[in-house]
Amino acid sequence: MDEILEMEEFFFDTLEKLFYRTGISPSEVDILVVNISMLATEPDLASRIVNHYKMREEVKVYNLSGMGCSASLISINLVKTIFMSYNHKKAIAVVVTSEAIGAHWYTGNDRSMLLTNCLFRSGGCSILLTNDPSLRNRAMFRLRCLVTTHLGANDEAYWCGMQQEDESGRGGFYLSKNLPKVATRALTKNHSVIAPKILPIRELLRYVVLLVSSRLLPRPDLDSGSATAGKGGLVKAAAAAGVNLIKSSVKHFCLQACGRAVIDGVGNSLGLTEHDLEPARMALGRFGNLSASSPWYVLANMEAKKRLKRGDRILMVSLGGGFMCNSCVWEVVRELEGAHNVWNNKDCINNYYPPSKTRL
Repeated sequence: MDEILEMEEFFFDTLEKLFYRTGISPSEVDILVVNISMLATEPDLASRIVNHYKMREEVKVYNLSGMGCSASLISINLVKTIFMSYNHKKAIAVVVTSEAIGAHWYTGNDRSMLLTNCLFRSGGCSILLTNDPSLRNRAMFRLRCLVTTHLGANDEAYWCGMQQEDESGRGGFYLSKNLPKVATRALTKNHSVIAPKILPIRELLRYVVLLVSSRLLPRPDLDSGSATAGKGGLVKAAAAAGVNLIKSSVKHFCLQACGRAVIDGVGNSLGLTEHDLEPARMALGRFGNLSASSPWYVLANMEAKKRLKRGDRILMVSLGGGFMCNSCVWEVVRELEGAHNVWNNKDCINNYYPPSKTRL
């Protein structure tokens, strides 16, 4: 029962703050989505929230499990799909995300499974979403687009993160050395889908012209082997141009604080600066890997540092077992007053964990 108490601590603390700050009553919630990957109970955890707050009988409830660190954006995508099916019907949704860490502490000696003990920590958050136009002025962000990518058909990607038992029968979570490489590959696939959705028409045409040119230009001497190298160079140039165009279309990059190697790999893939990566590094150093709730701690860091201005676009990226990469673009729709979140302490937000000290 300890793991249930662990979850309830985050559930009710974050939900109480959410309802208080938004002025929304639990009885007004139409959709409730809870995602906890490593814990499945009967009745489900979402039902515990419904019972605690005595929500309406017609509330739509979804309890997602086993979807890893990317589950939060999967929950957002589920809410988005439900909103689209409502055909102008107004609704309020709450997404609750956390992870059960205590019950899955690894007690064996396998180094590939011990890493999770050092990396993962407890955390959680609650997010309120709505399609009600009358609440537009109270919103902080607007969801512009969301793309999900699943590499589960690839064996290397599927096995790079796996809940399993070691040779002694002790349960834990295995992380492969190939994880950063798989994460970069998943991001590249996801990146190719989301780019057309966020690029202005003019920039999109530039990218398409470069990509088509890389495939249509005459090949050099086939016998010399330079053809393959030349074409590969052009394709890489087109991909690099695509990265630069996306960087020109979004102001901020909200990366999941999942581990230093993955942050470095994603940063190199997108050509990001240390300024772009700092929120993810600070969240990792201060709170550890918080699984699916991690991107929201990174976003809160940006808010606390007052980086976010009205009209800015934020690319949020989450990675998780399966292997999945999900990304979305948020637009800041009003001026944010500052931090009312986990980064409230000014000494913490200004001085905590410079990048050189984040070693996980």
